[in-house]
Amino acid sequence: MAIIDFLSTILWSHLLIYTLIPIGLYFTYKLRFAQFTNLGHMLTLIQEKVVSKDPNVKPVSAFGAFSISSASRVGTGNLAGVAIAIFLGGAGAIFWMWMIALIGAASSLIENTLAQAYKVKSEDGTYRGGPAYYMAQGLGSKKMALVFSILITISFGLVFNSVQANTIASAFHGVFEINVMLVASVLGVATAAVIFGGLKRIVQLTQVLFPVMAILYLVATFFIIVMNVDQIVPMFGHIFESAFGFEQASSGAFGFMVMQGIKRGLFSNEAGMGSTPNAGATAEVSHPVKQGLIQTLGVFVDTLLISTATAFVILLTQVGAGDSSLTGIQLTQMALVSSFGDAGGVFLAILVLLFSFSSIVGNYYYGESNIEYLTDSKLVLNGFRIAVVFMVVFGTLASLNIVWNLADVFMGFMALLNMIAIFMLRKVAFKLFEDYEAQRKAGKNPIFHKDAIGELKDVECWDNDHNFLHLKAHSEMQK
Repeated sequence: MAIIDFLSTILWSHLLIYTLIPIGLYFTYKLRFAQFTNLGHMLTLIQEKVVSKDPNVKPVSAFGAFSISSASRVGTGNLAGVAIAIFLGGAGAIFWMWMIALIGAASSLIENTLAQAYKVKSEDGTYRGGPAYYMAQGLGSKKMALVFSILITISFGLVFNSVQANTIASAFHGVFEINVMLVASVLGVATAAVIFGGLKRIVQLTQVLFPVMAILYLVATFFIIVMNVDQIVPMFGHIFESAFGFEQASSGAFGFMVMQGIKRGLFSNEAGMGSTPNAGATAEVSHPVKQGLIQTLGVFVDTLLISTATAFVILLTQVGAGDSSLTGIQLTQMALVSSFGDAGGVFLAILVLLFSFSSIVGNYYYGESNIEYLTDSKLVLNGFRIAVVFMVVFGTLASLNIVWNLADVFMGFMALLNMIAIFMLRKVAFKLFEDYEAQRKAGKNPIFHKDAIGELKDVECWDNDHNFLHLKAHSEMQK
């Protein structure tokens, strides 16, 4: 554990703080604050539908890719991670969680746009892509791509899934006192059943689960906020006072608080980490920037809605104050129990199961996508699937500190490598965005051809042969 703690300190205290925020601010400026000015446009884009001219090919829609990435995003980070940030860093950590989402949204737009630009077509007519692909093709660095593929395969497919499983086990044991071995067995079987079913089953599952989960949780937290409406103004005062208070700023607690907010925020929304581009690349869209904008919307949904709802519930109910035994999902559970009685704990345990299991499924897909980059061997892929099931079982039995510390280290390495890559490819991303904006201003529904940008080299898709017809669900582009 000593080496894990050392690596985590180096990554988060000395490297990532000087990478994530400055580069995110730079992207925000160069994109003219696009993550804020295009919010309405994002909502219309997510309704875009696509049908295939080939009846044998069923493309992944923009919403389908959004659902895969959202299923991975929304989970333990929103329910347990936020509670850990408050427990360790105080209320001020929430402010810094918001900041990394607002700033990191620009990085998300860049990485997902690049993933679309450099995607490749699979034998079944669907697409795959992500950082490994734009590192190899855009930067011409197969070694960098190889390292990232290995990192994300281990991080999401194995380490992060152990975190999700750990949270499920903790939630069910806390409410129902179910033996963790039983939870491990059931989770292992369920995970195997889904991941051996392939991408289409994953898309179908996440498209159904994610909206239902998110709405149910937001409705429950809304009622708690209304029940404590008189505490909302003092709560905001507490958050901002803690985030900028002289007491925190004059001590080592300030830096620790900021790191907690950034770490837990990044674990949850994944902006700039290089994970969501693996899902974003699967979508069939007429222009790379479309999916970049759609995936950026996911950062806001994750952090500004779901994670913030968790933070408000904990801070408004003031559960766990002075109780060092309550952290992680147990703290969030107690917040709901204080408002809804035992039914609140049961509700959250079930919700944790849905949130976290969908994250396990989404995380697995990121690993699979990168396994396919590394090798076409079915034996290797099936070996990876078995390893995923093993780590899910391991996660239910391991301690909270072990799984979270491992996640922080692998997440940090991934984010650092990906941020370097997208910064090096920034000119390509900026040109893509300029092309998109120019077509919009001309009243067109943006359609991209790779010949439009001279800087875009070594791409497989985006020629003049379009296999799909895009059906607009909105009229904005037709003006």
